[in-house]
Amino acid sequence: MGKQGAAGRSGVGWWGRTRRVVTWLGAAALVPPAALAVVRLGGWDDGTSLAVPMVLLPYAAAATLLALVVLLVLRSWWAAGVAGLLAVVQLCWLVPRFVPEGGSVAADAPRLRVATSNAYLGQVDAAELVKLVREQRIDVLAMEEYWGAAPAAMERAGIAELLPHRQVRPGRDTVLYSRLPLAPLDASASEAARAQVAAEVAVGGRTVRLTAVHTYYPLGDAGRWSRDFADLRAAATGSTRDAVFLGDFNATLDHAPMRELLATGLTDTHAELGRGGSPTWPEDNADFPYLPPVIQIDHVLHGDALTAVSVAEHRVPGTDHRAVVAELAVTG
Repeated sequence: MGKQGAAGRSGVGWWGRTRRVVTWLGAAALVPPAALAVVRLGGWDDGTSLAVPMVLLPYAAAATLLALVVLLVLRSWWAAGVAGLLAVVQLCWLVPRFVPEGGSVAADAPRLRVATSNAYLGQVDAAELVKLVREQRIDVLAMEEYWGAAPAAMERAGIAELLPHRQVRPGRDTVLYSRLPLAPLDASASEAARAQVAAEVAVGGRTVRLTAVHTYYPLGDAGRWSRDFADLRAAATGSTRDAVFLGDFNATLDHAPMRELLATGLTDTHAELGRGGSPTWPEDNADFPYLPPVIQIDHVLHGDALTAVSVAEHRVPGTDHRAVVAELAVTG
């Protein structure tokens, strides 16, 4: 009896120690997700290096859910309670972007098919990009990092035959190609709006204002990244109803500057259609050769006068971003 009792106590002791260790490891695993949640709540990523880890918030939420399951199995109620509260906060942020809004679009509503593609320092395969434009029946294409060999390569590939109208601006690395005539911005547009590569097109007798976007990347200069978003907000404020902003925002939906831009009256097409988890970067990036796309930084945003019909991502050789193609209906 004494030996059996000692063995039982030894077994309980082993399990108890293991349970305590795993509980503390689970609790420790909650620290990074909790820190990201605090940063997001405070908006402290705006203009700071904290913008870089913020891209991992959806993955941190997955880690929180995993820790919650482990802690519940171990019956570590206090730690599971903390994990549960953190998971609720994270899910409140993330779930809406995976749930389609389900708005109906009249069959006769005018449609506009737009695309955005980062040319990766001008190295994009122009022939493949023009092929995408043709196959997807694109009306407007925004390109970022439009320098080097890109302009000439796009011309040789026949972009002018499909999208004969073009809008560029000195000092900007973006361009708008369009099947429809591009008109200069209205004189009443703000100075910030006129400084962007932007133009107006007529779609079914209605005017849509297009802006090609490429913000600086926060890893390079978070302050400059923040200022770029401030310029976009200035351009958008008060004139978002018929607007489309598309391009490489170098930001996810969890970044404070992006949320503030959306708050001006814009809607993210991916989130609207329940595809807020569709990554666009990196794709064949030289610095991350074996990493598949893990974050969504290429977006199509639109105002209340438009409704998203479809959105998809496409691999284009020669660039480290997936192109985004969206169909918008003019409904307002």
